Amino acid sequence: MTKEEEIMNFLHENVFDPILNSNEASNTLKKGVRCTIMRLNERNAEGMISYYWSAIIGTERSAKFAKRMRNEGFTRFEEVIDEFRRRFNDNWLRS
Repeated sequence: MTKEEEIMNFLHENVFDPILNSNEASNTLKKGVRCTIMRLNERNAEGMISYYWSAIIGTERSAKFAKRMRNEGFTRFEEVIDEFRRRFNDNWLRS
């Protein structure tokens, strides 16, 4: 498994798939998740990690999207931050 696949598997399991597989998630939220997946897939592992941290820091757009995720009752990037930081660090990237 590549590093990119490992990151995407983590994000799919913890953030993306619960939304994409939900009958309750809005179409807007699902569309946003698919867009995020597409953007992540354009990057290497280092770029994916950078994208994740940028989303946490929050642009106006990412903050609005995170609020929608929370309002609809789904896990956001912020809520898996500890596990993400532990797993996908500089030592992991160099390994």
